[in-house]
Amino acid sequence: MTQGRLLVVDDERSIRDILAQVLGYEGYEVATAASGGEALNLHRQRPFDLILLDVKMQGIDGLDTLAQLRQQDNNVRVVMISGHGSIATAVQAVKEGAFDFLEKPLDSDRLLVTVQRALEHRQLLGENSRLREGLARATDARFAMVGESEELQKIRDLVERVGPTNARVVITGENGSGKELVARAIHEASARRAGPFIEVNCAAIPHDLVESELFGHVKGSFTGAVADQSGKFEAAHGGTLFLDEIGDLALNAQAKILRALQEGVIIRVGDSKPIKVDVRVIAATNRDLAQDIQEGRFREDLYHRLNVMPIHVPPLRERARDIPALVSHFVSALGSGPGMTPKPFSGDALRRLQRRRWPGNVRELRNAVERLLILAAGPEVTEADVDLVLAPESGPPIEPEQLAADAGDRSFAEFREDAERAFLVSRLREHYWNVAETARALGMPRSNLYNKIEKYGIERER
Repeated sequence: MTQGRLLVVDDERSIRDILAQVLGYEGYEVATAASGGEALNLHRQRPFDLILLDVKMQGIDGLDTLAQLRQQDNNVRVVMISGHGSIATAVQAVKEGAFDFLEKPLDSDRLLVTVQRALEHRQLLGENSRLREGLARATDARFAMVGESEELQKIRDLVERVGPTNARVVITGENGSGKELVARAIHEASARRAGPFIEVNCAAIPHDLVESELFGHVKGSFTGAVADQSGKFEAAHGGTLFLDEIGDLALNAQAKILRALQEGVIIRVGDSKPIKVDVRVIAATNRDLAQDIQEGRFREDLYHRLNVMPIHVPPLRERARDIPALVSHFVSALGSGPGMTPKPFSGDALRRLQRRRWPGNVRELRNAVERLLILAAGPEVTEADVDLVLAPESGPPIEPEQLAADAGDRSFAEFREDAERAFLVSRLREHYWNVAETARALGMPRSNLYNKIEKYGIERER
């Protein structure tokens, strides 16, 4: 059975008590309200999955309450109840957005069937919405893992293996290296992809608000807590919670996360009632957690609970082979923006970019590409533009020998073919694997592109 939180609204106490008892026996979490105003306040504090609403009540009647509920929350499911039922009233209720209309005296079997149908309908609409969001994320250029280096391919292989499981993952890597993209890829490869993906930057939350942000709070639990508020764990129910920079969390918050992982429950700040949550946690950090454990800044038991599958994202300077594909990707993504013109980068410009150390990694490269597109005066971005626009780096450049080492034992012809294959894959992704559009963007006959796809054994990604 689809479970849920229900609110029974009726100005007759006996009706409220009977319905709460019947629905409670069926395993639902039930609250009651004696008026429309009370119902609106309760739903505003913590939204319900379904509301059973009497039509005739003192003060705000049921139809007015329904209209205000729909203004407050367009996704709310409401079943109207009336002892003075008429076809006109039922039609008006449905027009106002009610899911169904029941007449008193209520038949318990019909009541339970209606409640179940309403909850299933709500769940289905939610899943459809999240699937559409997931599809948009999967085809959104912002979330693509771009590149064909051996290092990135190893990460893709790990994502493919760990994604379909419920295993927790710790992603390590420098700032800007793409840890969030890996977390999103894991979510999209999982059975939870129709559920929410909730990101929390642990380093950005004030220490005194971390527990409230993660676990929620009840009204009056601290100064400023003017209403009940759910936390990120509840928001991620049925999906994935991405805890970015988890190494910056205080020890007391770490202890509560450990309990949530062990028991599958959380407790809001100021409350004593446990709330069940079904959440897959993916954590990321740029810190050395093993060192933090030794120095008492991170709990060892939480580390082992989280670190079922470690994934390390190497810095961009260790996968310079990906830079041409990343530049092409960013040019396509940024070039269509207001006042922007897509420009090709010369071979010398790309090689100059490959020799930089990129302490800010992929994020810094994206900013550099955007700056070069704005400031480069000619029809293409040249090596001179790179030297003029980008500030000199403090450290030594990456030497050609290091770039050559990335080629391994390949011959020049093999290295060139690999680079061409990576370029074509990147452009096909940008055009969502539409061969005609990709060929048009490349200024290449479609037949030539098909020949190259066959030559390099390029297969469409699913």
